[in-house]
Amino acid sequence: MRVLSGIQPSGRLHIGNYFGMMKSMIGWQEKSDLFCFIVNLHALTSLTDGKTLAANTMEAGRDFLALGLDPERTTFWVQGDVPEHCELTWVLHNHTSMGLLERSHSFKDKAARRETPHHGLFSYPVLMAADILLYQADVVPVGKDQKQHLEIARDIAGSFNNVYGKVFTLPEAAIDPQLATVPGIDGQKMSKSYNNAIDIFTDKPTLKKRVMSITTDARAVEDVKDPDSCNLFAIYRLFLDDEGERELRERYLKPGLKYGETKKELVEMVWDFFAPFREKREEFAGRDGYVRDVLAEGAKKARAAASVTMDAVREKTGLKY
Repeated sequence: MRVLSGIQPSGRLHIGNYFGMMKSMIGWQEKSDLFCFIVNLHALTSLTDGKTLAANTMEAGRDFLALGLDPERTTFWVQGDVPEHCELTWVLHNHTSMGLLERSHSFKDKAARRETPHHGLFSYPVLMAADILLYQADVVPVGKDQKQHLEIARDIAGSFNNVYGKVFTLPEAAIDPQLATVPGIDGQKMSKSYNNAIDIFTDKPTLKKRVMSITTDARAVEDVKDPDSCNLFAIYRLFLDDEGERELRERYLKPGLKYGETKKELVEMVWDFFAPFREKREEFAGRDGYVRDVLAEGAKKARAAASVTMDAVREKTGLKY
């Protein structure tokens, strides 16, 4: 079974990245043929500083390796190092209706915020479809908010297959309902763009400041709290096993829980949880040559797989003559 997913090099990773995607990705390498990549082409839709993108790409590479990705068991590369992504995207554009893209939630959200959407943002789902279909992925772990993009990829693949015969595998989504959306400190989806993230590799004073800023309701200490509507609970539970979550829930349902004290507990929980990863991250900080070698070798492996699909696409479409 081939599993594929990617992450944008958008700067420092936050716990939403880890619990929403990276933890499960690293787990998949134990039981599947895992393809994992840094989507720097997608990042161009919002990042126009070339030096920042290059630096962020390297940082994402170091972060993935520090968090446990094993390049011996995983195909790990940078999207832009495999030109077949762009070639397949153009082919798929010709099997993608305008209406399908106009219904994309991400595009409509940008338009609703009165941002000026460009063509890259509008056609973003086609590049994502190419990313998935190029490697004949069977399973794509996604958050609930990304499910539509996978459905679009399936629609595009179906349209192509109907015209030329079966070439592409129709991928299935793998969604953990408990981790579909990791909330930020304000209750919205955790995101750099919302400035509501808790970074993984931050210093402890900054971590404390962010955690203590988590929005909570105004219930008094003597009041019973509602864990299911509490942003603090939703973040805290990520670091607990089933028994720990039950105990925290029981504390919420009894008078006496203090949000401030609970936040202080969470600071220590987050700090200790990522301690071994911070040590590895410091090791990779001085090994850029090694990180580049890993990504270059991963790109070779990715291109080998991509070329099989593109040979079939070129033959079916007449691009091969």
